[in-house]
Amino acid sequence: MTIIVPTITITLFTMLLINTITQTKPNNIKISLMMMSLMSLIPLNFITNKEQETTISSLPMISTPTENINISILLDLPSLTFMPVALFVTWSIIEFSTWYLSTDPNINKFIKYLMIFLMSMLIIITANNMYQMFMGWEGVGIMSFLLISWWHSRSDTNLAAMQAIIYNRIGDIGLIMTIMWLMSSSSLNMQELFMQHETMTILPTLGLVTAATGKSAQFFLHPWLPAAMEGPTPVSALLHSSTMVVAGIFLLIRLYPILQNNKIAMTTCLILGATTSMFAATSAMTQHDIKKIIALSTTSQLGLMMTSIGLNSPSLALLHMITHSFFKALLFLCSGSFIHNMNNEQDIRTMGSLNMMSPLTASTTTISNLTLMGMPFLSGFYSKDNIIETMTTSYTNSWALLITIMATALSTSYSIRMIHFILTDHPRVKYYPHKETKPMINPILRLTIGSIFVGTMTKMLTLQTTSTITMPKPIKLTTLTITIMSMMLSLDMLLINKYLSPKNPKTLITFFNQMAFFNIPHRSMPMKTLKLSQSISTELIDLWTLEKWGPKGLSNSTTTLIHLTTQQNNLIKIYMTTFSLTIILTLILTIT
Repeated sequence: MTIIVPTITITLFTMLLINTITQTKPNNIKISLMMMSLMSLIPLNFITNKEQETTISSLPMISTPTENINISILLDLPSLTFMPVALFVTWSIIEFSTWYLSTDPNINKFIKYLMIFLMSMLIIITANNMYQMFMGWEGVGIMSFLLISWWHSRSDTNLAAMQAIIYNRIGDIGLIMTIMWLMSSSSLNMQELFMQHETMTILPTLGLVTAATGKSAQFFLHPWLPAAMEGPTPVSALLHSSTMVVAGIFLLIRLYPILQNNKIAMTTCLILGATTSMFAATSAMTQHDIKKIIALSTTSQLGLMMTSIGLNSPSLALLHMITHSFFKALLFLCSGSFIHNMNNEQDIRTMGSLNMMSPLTASTTTISNLTLMGMPFLSGFYSKDNIIETMTTSYTNSWALLITIMATALSTSYSIRMIHFILTDHPRVKYYPHKETKPMINPILRLTIGSIFVGTMTKMLTLQTTSTITMPKPIKLTTLTITIMSMMLSLDMLLINKYLSPKNPKTLITFFNQMAFFNIPHRSMPMKTLKLSQSISTELIDLWTLEKWGPKGLSNSTTTLIHLTTQQNNLIKIYMTTFSLTIILTLILTIT
């Protein structure tokens, strides 16, 4: 293993670099990614059997009195498990992009951006020191900006890209603060960090939580993720499945040893994750844009991953991150197929009966939504159900458990709502969809197979002996019971609301539709700032500048000079009275 695993890993990075730098055709890049995803399964086989980790380090590139900076790659279970997932999902998305952006003149540039995006994520998951972690961290940030603003002639797209980069900058403050603290009082090498975890204070741990909050769009820093839907659908698929948004969760999984003994940081992760999961699921219920519904679904699942980290179960967060990558990429590719075929229509209320027009895409959409709900024996079930079971049997507070179960019910509800509007009922489409072709269908089918079997394969791989069930059956079946009940209630509500007359949305619905605090930083604060600046500038110009330097200023500045040069004191009434009396007296004396 000590020879084979590093050799294969270096080969993978070399192939990625060559395909990114050279002028390679999209079809060749697709074939290279297919080969790399298959090759990456070899190190995974070694690591699962022997449970060892390998480190590859170069000679020091920068030498300082306190530390030598070099390139160091850590190959352990999290990195070698997630690497095949990232390569497989990117392979499918790039193949889909050749169909989705076939008319784009810069498609080669677009695919190279996707490759750099993938390389930045692989740098994050294999980094053995905080320098490399930060390089990959900033790499996915700048590539997300470039990819979201791909259609930069649209003003909304540019605003969404700026929003994404600014929110991520807020999260980056936490990571930079942690790195500065580690530089001054600890080490930036992962192994040394893990040995010194008992000496960590609250400052670096909260910095890590802040970084994950910004990158993984947790509550308060969540608005950028739905706004990022302005980019092309393949970007959304890659960004939401296996690269950008899971980087924050992977950071906490990687540096979990320095978090686990800090109760404040763990409680913050638990409360933040449960709140995010519940809030995003509620917001998804009020949306009508298919991509925004899926984006808020991603936010909800990221909240569930953050909750599992707060439960001292980073392995469950990694498992859900892997299964989520498959079915979320599948959801986005299916939505991209519908959007592209319907002439860029994204409102689910204008769709309908697409199961008759695009049967294969409709079937895979149903499978991906069932996986998202956590239906038994699909991939999402093995991770989602385990997280809620762990919460049920742990010493966590009942509030977090209740919120998470409610979020699970709501995730089932908006999934059923999406299936109902898109695939059932009478057709409401304005354009007849195109035919389902190979470049579109092949990646969707691959991801569907992954969404169905990855959870089962992981279960068979990791669980050699069946564990004894120690909890009562009602608690064991809590998640499944809530899912089925929510599904039945959602179908009833959809059928009831179908025949109701339209009404004005209530304040609460508008609140969640606008993603709660979206209005405060993006509308209320800018408007108040604009009005304040206008009033201040108006007062300064009218009441101060013109008065001080205008007529009143001239009058005040010349008054003293008048008093020095003349005896007149500007007493016009006295002057007129004196003049009049003088004239009258002169006339009287003259007449007499």
